[in-house]
Amino acid sequence: MELRLDEPFWLLLLAPAALYLLLTGWKHYRNANTLFRTSFILRLLSVFLLVTALASPVIHQPIEDEQILFLWDRSSSMSQAENGIEEQLNRALAGKGIDQSAGVFTFAEDFQSLMPLSSDPDGLPAEMTANRAEHTNIAQALELAANTGDIDRATRLVLLSDGNETRSSALESIDRINGERVTVDVLPIEPPAGNEAALTEFTTPAQAFLGEELDFSMISEADQQSEGELILSANDVEIERIPVTLEEGRNILSHKYAVQSEGLLKFEAAIEIGGDGFLQNNRLTSLTEVEGPPEILIVSNEGTSPVTGLLDAENLNLVETSPAGLPQNLSSILAYDAIIFDNVSGTEVGEQTMAVIEQAVKEFGMGFMMVGGDRSFGLGGYFKTPIEELLPVEMEVKGKHELPSLGLVIVMDRSGSMAGQKMELAKEAAARSVELLREDDVVGVIAFDDKPWEIVPTQKLDDRQQAIDDILTVAPGGGTEIYSSLAEAYGQLEELDLQRKHIILLTDGQSATQNDYYSLIDEGSDNNITLSTVAVGQDADRALLESLADSGSGRFYDVTDASTIPAILSRETIMMSRTYIVDEPFYPLIYDSAWSPLFAEGIPQMNSYIATTAKDTARVAAESEQGDPILAEWNYGLGKALAFTSGSGAWSGEFQKWGNWPAFWNRSISRILPSFDEAPFAITRKEQGVYTIEDPSQSSAILNVAVIDETGEEIEVQTEPVAPGVIDVHMEEEPGLVFFSVSNETGAAYRSGLTIPYGEEYRSEPADVELLSAIAERSGGQVLESLDDAFRDIPYSSSSMQSITLPLILLAMLLFFADITIRRFGLRMPALPKKAPIQSDSNANDGIEQLLKAKQRNSK
Repeated sequence: MELRLDEPFWLLLLAPAALYLLLTGWKHYRNANTLFRTSFILRLLSVFLLVTALASPVIHQPIEDEQILFLWDRSSSMSQAENGIEEQLNRALAGKGIDQSAGVFTFAEDFQSLMPLSSDPDGLPAEMTANRAEHTNIAQALELAANTGDIDRATRLVLLSDGNETRSSALESIDRINGERVTVDVLPIEPPAGNEAALTEFTTPAQAFLGEELDFSMISEADQQSEGELILSANDVEIERIPVTLEEGRNILSHKYAVQSEGLLKFEAAIEIGGDGFLQNNRLTSLTEVEGPPEILIVSNEGTSPVTGLLDAENLNLVETSPAGLPQNLSSILAYDAIIFDNVSGTEVGEQTMAVIEQAVKEFGMGFMMVGGDRSFGLGGYFKTPIEELLPVEMEVKGKHELPSLGLVIVMDRSGSMAGQKMELAKEAAARSVELLREDDVVGVIAFDDKPWEIVPTQKLDDRQQAIDDILTVAPGGGTEIYSSLAEAYGQLEELDLQRKHIILLTDGQSATQNDYYSLIDEGSDNNITLSTVAVGQDADRALLESLADSGSGRFYDVTDASTIPAILSRETIMMSRTYIVDEPFYPLIYDSAWSPLFAEGIPQMNSYIATTAKDTARVAAESEQGDPILAEWNYGLGKALAFTSGSGAWSGEFQKWGNWPAFWNRSISRILPSFDEAPFAITRKEQGVYTIEDPSQSSAILNVAVIDETGEEIEVQTEPVAPGVIDVHMEEEPGLVFFSVSNETGAAYRSGLTIPYGEEYRSEPADVELLSAIAERSGGQVLESLDDAFRDIPYSSSSMQSITLPLILLAMLLFFADITIRRFGLRMPALPKKAPIQSDSNANDGIEQLLKAKQRNSK
């Protein structure tokens, strides 16, 4: 045991304190009585204890026990060496000493306990939880392990790794670890030799012209000679397979490709060889912007639209497709400068694709136009979708049209097979339908599994929010029994006096019972009840549901993409609750705009349009006699959007014969085409997860940045100003394509797609023995050849430290109060009251004797 004073300079106070006490009390001490001397000594001791407490005294007690913590690198680069490491660890744990505790921890990007610290370890568990293995963070593992267990014990960390760290700095972490009790041994692990090949570089020209022959340049690293194939693709479509022979080491590959399409092209190169260790490092992407006329994608129900024949095909590159042919990712969407939806239903598009289009318009300046028809706008189910968000009009019609009274009952499947995304989307769809209804409408929601569950009673919509909250609480249940729930819905609607009564049935399964549905539907038809059905997934009874919808005078929806469910229910609700199609011929009112010069010689008559409501900041160029927008535009983020609520065919009436009809469409396209500065902002990759964006003109005071991935999801970024017109962008990156949208306060904008290569974790590299040796040297450890020496004695002795500052202060206070007590009251005990001495009572005795004598005389 050892006493140590951490702040001994406080002991200097003892000198003036002792001098003061001696000067004030010593002359009385020599001639004083015992009481004064005792009090004086107590005061000296209390002052001494207080001053000693200020010096922060600590008692050190030696500890014989040691702890050895194994840190097992389980990142992706170490995956092929796991079996050998597991065998070594189990063999080493069997040789643990009596006074030693051992534990095993795994790490990669994270840190996990595999075998908790124990003095009697049982060996490694049979099943091990996987680590997040995309990165190697040795520094974090060392620091967390150093603070695991008893921090007072001598500790050895044994690091089993290839040393190829991809995050933080292990050497910096060593400086933060307490070197007096912690040493770090390292066991370098060389990944087993295998037939590993990696594509390390793939470049294509940043810009090209249509028909130009592009040079593809690729570099591949191989561990040994191997035969394989080089696979090239453009916009996710394979264009060529080329047999290749890879030599051991660095291989330079090249290829030429004639560009056959315009816009932003995503090229991908992939190497395939037999027995490859890592597949993650076999693919790389590159982007090329092919210049040419603006690319316009025209989407229509049949894949052919009258708009195509009206546009200037000589100066525009026109591409037609059906909703099924719509691109699904951002890079393919950005190949187009503008997209036109000509009478396209949202039930065929899907919300994921809508979200990608919305991001393309908002962040990258792509143009978008929606053209009316019986499948468009509100009738297309676009209520509360990303497409409605980007358009200058709302799908809801606000109080301008006579609306029929409606009773709507939604019957939705809540069986176990609906669990997950299907259930969540069904609930969201039902909630949207409730939002579309008016307070006077009647609504009910029945969820069913093997029996019906009433979620929202069929009654007037008095409390909209409560109904929505109740719908969102529905949870998956048991089996599937359709008939009883459908019969319940018909029964709730049949007696109601309403103009329209409608049921929507949504299920992903087949009913456990067979009943007479058609008698039920026939009776419902007599009471003006209609039925639409939605089949979700491959297991739904399509034949039955389609037949029910046909008999119930409704519509059947066959859903393969669950994200279309909200659009389907919105469309059904709108079709029943609104009179959206205005089909009386009229002359539109034309306002001053880019289109108004076209009407200088007169305005043709129009037949029909879809009723919508213009948003507050929209610019209405034409409207109906009822005040509904016919043509409206606005800026949405960096892009522009246009809504034409009439149609491209018969709905437009006399416009089809109008001489300026082609000019009208070409003017519309010119209004939505993107505009970008020719001198782009420079974007460079500074390091992993950090990108530098610079304005070459240095005229930007503020740079705004948005980063979007291929699915249209915005990636969270943090920006850091570096210099005027220069910022660093920090983000969590994953391999693949990301798109930067950069703008400044003047409105100058630039878009750029960048490829993020696979992480350094997947690069085929030998063990970094130099780094591992430096870790061992700085911490006083060793570079091990095996784990046999892991449990050797630790050269550092350890001890526990216990502060005695508080006990000294408490003792000083007790002595101080004892001193005060003695001075005030002394050491004398309070005197007890004295007892009176016992005295013989002679007078009493004389009286007794006289009584006895008198008694004797009387007896005579």
